[in-house]
Amino acid sequence: MFSSSKQFLSKQENERLHLALKQNEQGTSGEIRVYIESKCSYIDPIDRAKELFLSLKMFETIHRNAVLIYIAYKDRDFAIIGDNNIFQKTKNDFWYQHSKSLLKAFNNNNYIEGMENVIKAVGDELRLHFPSHGETKNELPDEIIFGK
Repeated sequence: MFSSSKQFLSKQENERLHLALKQNEQGTSGEIRVYIESKCSYIDPIDRAKELFLSLKMFETIHRNAVLIYIAYKDRDFAIIGDNNIFQKTKNDFWYQHSKSLLKAFNNNNYIEGMENVIKAVGDELRLHFPSHGETKNELPDEIIFGK
């Protein structure tokens, strides 16, 4: 299939997701990151996502409202996790609904559209609960992170 995580996305797909990240962080103080690797080295992808969230220091944003979308594409596994403040402001149904949507997209081999839809949904939720009040600082890079 793919020999590396970077090859999972074409250059154009990478650019599409990068643009989706930038657009969906506009109008909010929130931050969204995407981490893609081939296989999840943990039994539970949520544990892997938590580890990455910590190692990427996503908990250090001013408003504690960062969200990580973790993808292990060969395993067709993923996790969507948010920092304390965004998690407290949203309902469990939000995370469940968008996880289910991403799973459906992956099962139909619509990886890019599925990720774009989740990025948009997260951005909408961040704008709802954490609208920008003139902040222009991008606290975390928008580039997609590729693991092994």
